[in-house]
Amino acid sequence: MERLGRGTTVKPGKAPDEPIDPYLPGHGNGGYRVSRYDLALVYKVHSNRLTGKASITATTTDVRSRFSLDLAQAMQVSKVSVNGRRSAKFTHRGGKLTITPAQKIPAGGILAITVQYAGNPQPIASMWGDVGWEELTEGSLVASQPNGASSWFPCDDHPSCKASYRISITTDSPYYAVANGKLVGRQAKASQNTRVYEQTEPMASYLATVQIGPYVRRRVDGGRVPMYALHPAELRTRFDHDFERQPRMMEVFEKLFGPYPFADYSVVITGDDLEIPIEAQRMSIFGANHCDGRRGSERLVAHELAHQWFGNSLTVGMWKDIWLHEGFACYAEWLWSENSGGPDANTHALEAHRGLLCKPQDIVLGDPGPEMMFDDRIYKRGALALHALRQTIGDDAFFALLRKWTAKYRHSTVSTEQFTSLAAHFSDKPLHSLWVAWLADKALPKP
Repeated sequence: MERLGRGTTVKPGKAPDEPIDPYLPGHGNGGYRVSRYDLALVYKVHSNRLTGKASITATTTDVRSRFSLDLAQAMQVSKVSVNGRRSAKFTHRGGKLTITPAQKIPAGGILAITVQYAGNPQPIASMWGDVGWEELTEGSLVASQPNGASSWFPCDDHPSCKASYRISITTDSPYYAVANGKLVGRQAKASQNTRVYEQTEPMASYLATVQIGPYVRRRVDGGRVPMYALHPAELRTRFDHDFERQPRMMEVFEKLFGPYPFADYSVVITGDDLEIPIEAQRMSIFGANHCDGRRGSERLVAHELAHQWFGNSLTVGMWKDIWLHEGFACYAEWLWSENSGGPDANTHALEAHRGLLCKPQDIVLGDPGPEMMFDDRIYKRGALALHALRQTIGDDAFFALLRKWTAKYRHSTVSTEQFTSLAAHFSDKPLHSLWVAWLADKALPKP
């Protein structure tokens, strides 16, 4: 992709109706790049009613008569304006909000779109299950990976589109609403409260989130990076035990991966059980079942924290490279074990390799296909590929590579080719055969 600046890319050479990404052919849009989302949301918990005003600032990349945003059909659009002109023409079908400006906008021109909408948000059905906005017993959550952001706001729903965000969320007073970024404003009025969050670092749409529940928010004692916990009051004791080592985990990961890429980190524990934790920028969300008082989910705590580097700061430009998120986060689990008195990474690698040998050898790690991109074999095989690289180039070079990787592409989109190219500078021997074996071949290499 042609790089326009840190954290921003243009999708190259796509015809108006050509898919941006074959893994998600119905999501992502051409002709512009978004630099800013300003979302003003009002949510009624008990009726699951969301009212929103989205102000989107973008720059056109070519001349088009119309532009599209991703927005689920559960959201009904009432008004659209473009560059201050009210009542712009629009259609909303098949999850696409297509907008026709009164005049064509030249390439490189400003595209300021305002969309007013409302509806009862619901998850989007996908081949990976339901994704997006979902109701809880008390409150709601957002789990948007990979294509659920459009369930609650109009967007360019593709990871290559990273932008800054301002999210204002008004909800019923008994509930606490948290979104990505720094809390920059709050107001209580009658039976409602409003909180405003500013996310300045570029963020992919699938990482944008709003979490609402009967939460207590508090600062967690720790190290250099401020940490916050949000959870129902009754889960405090279990949280304090299960997440006690998270500040030390942060210190270890900063040493291995480089400086934490954001200003702070929050963990939300929902009152409901969740099948898996949820990744979001500057935040991770766990279910009550992940807070069991026995540290039974500590590897997942490490996994989600590692995503702040690998997935949030460094985000894949195309979904085929998903191993750069999940393989790295899985390897971080092993590194935490190695650095906290548990089995070392090599022990975990041998165990994972034995497990993969019992499963079908039909995945190409570097391009697994959409059906397989969240298969557990991607996680384990990705971690094994990194361990093989570490064994080949040695610890000093390997961790120097990881720190260079996170620094060079901080807050940007990345690709497998960029990682393998960078790795070549940290090895005194060719790595081509290693990458072919682990990323291109289906057969599982020897450990």
